[in-house]
Amino acid sequence: MKLHNQVVLVTGGARGLGREIVKAFAEEGAKVVINYYQSKEKALELKEEIGSNAVAIQADIRDRQQVQEMFVEAKHFFDHPITTVINNALVGFRFDPISKKDATDIIWEDYLLQLEGAVRGSLNTTQAALPDMKEAKYGRIITIGTNLFQNPVVPYHDYNTSKAALLGFTRSMAKELGECGITVNMVSGGLLKTTDASSATSDEVFQLIEASTPLQKVTTPTDVANAVLFFASPWGNGVTGQNLVVDGGLVMD
Repeated sequence: MKLHNQVVLVTGGARGLGREIVKAFAEEGAKVVINYYQSKEKALELKEEIGSNAVAIQADIRDRQQVQEMFVEAKHFFDHPITTVINNALVGFRFDPISKKDATDIIWEDYLLQLEGAVRGSLNTTQAALPDMKEAKYGRIITIGTNLFQNPVVPYHDYNTSKAALLGFTRSMAKELGECGITVNMVSGGLLKTTDASSATSDEVFQLIEASTPLQKVTTPTDVANAVLFFASPWGNGVTGQNLVVDGGLVMD
């Protein structure tokens, strides 16, 4: 299915990487559902910027009922079911290498918060999408990972672990849903310059990444959004269960 025929849900779509993904799909003519949890003002501003091809819907992705209601509302608004799900939302986390918890201080509740945002949220959106995707024999599910679980330069224990678990979720879903015409893939960016979540990162850290990267640049949200478009586009029809690392070559898998 060409991008301009798709109805795309972007969780956490009001700011940061999610905002860039929303804009990238909108520029291709897709209809976009901007999911937000607390960023109502930013979501509505983005919706107004895009126009009639966008709708902003509040839902906590960790809440199964709220997610189900969001899918119903989106289908009613566009008179077409969601075809493409981008699991991007990041719950309660900032990339702050100075104040992060170390191996002694981290507690299970920290892990649980990130696991619920990454894995539980993706489970809720996937299960809400499945009836219409199976009926259409078509669907695109894309999760947002990180290069840090392959090379934990900064040991964000809770975040890195949740994204590693999300890759397992991605590949298991890809295995089962392929026969239904549904692809499931992951896009893993490096530390992005700059989003709300990475705003606590110092210039020195960004300079170190730039110097260590073959492309001699820090990855931008636009770089990652473009990779997401690939998996959603007809060019990605033959790809499922993959993790595409978009970090300028810093991590080579």
